[in-house]
Amino acid sequence: MKFLQLLLVRTVVAATLSLVSVIVLADSIRLAVTTSTYNSGLSDRLLSHYAMVSNTQVHVISVGTGKALKMGENGDVDLVMTHAPSAEAHFIDQGFGIEAQRVMHNNFVLVGPKDDKAKVNGALTVTKGLSLIKASNQLFISRGDDSGTHKRELQLWQHLGALPDFDGYLESGRGMGHSLQMASEMGAYAMTDRGTWLALKDKLDLTLILEGDPRLLNPYQVILVNPKRHSHANINSAREFVQWLVSSAGQETIGNFRINGEILFVPSAK
Repeated sequence: MKFLQLLLVRTVVAATLSLVSVIVLADSIRLAVTTSTYNSGLSDRLLSHYAMVSNTQVHVISVGTGKALKMGENGDVDLVMTHAPSAEAHFIDQGFGIEAQRVMHNNFVLVGPKDDKAKVNGALTVTKGLSLIKASNQLFISRGDDSGTHKRELQLWQHLGALPDFDGYLESGRGMGHSLQMASEMGAYAMTDRGTWLALKDKLDLTLILEGDPRLLNPYQVILVNPKRHSHANINSAREFVQWLVSSAGQETIGNFRINGEILFVPSAK
């Protein structure tokens, strides 16, 4: 009987130590990123390079900025990478996020059908381009999903002093890739981040219509979830990942990420 009891104790101890070992080795963090970061392929490139220097597994969840920040607010992720400055500021002011750091930027562009019936090509500003689309009642596909792209688009309409209430204005409620595919199939205009456009343009029957307006600058930040709000957040490992992102190695990985020789994102930490 004593032998069996001793054997049982040893078995339990061994199982416990094995479980502890698995827990220690299986360090992981949950990162919510925008669909533009994911669809372009950048997030996969970043994680493959980070895996070379860290044993931490980074689980990526691709959603729009609004949903990403809501996940951070609810404690469903450990950090977010988003591109909507005013929404991010509110997220931090409400105490849900800490240690925001600029990581990179690109810009938004307007794309549309090759025949450009609204005559947007040649417009000097994005607001002029949008006004031409509305005035001619051409099809315009908005993401309509509270993403960073959607938020910026609505800001531009507000700056124009016009609501996007014309008959041709449609909301996809989907990510950037799906919205561009919809615009391509319908011969519609759309606003997209340059990274997703460059990644998908060869598969779309669309052309670049307007770019270069300073209002189309698109900065990305990474923000840690506040552990005072969510004590279960893996803050130390999340912070290590951020430190790598803004380091010379992480910034070089971002800067070297190209499709057909074209830069998708410009590193801009510090």
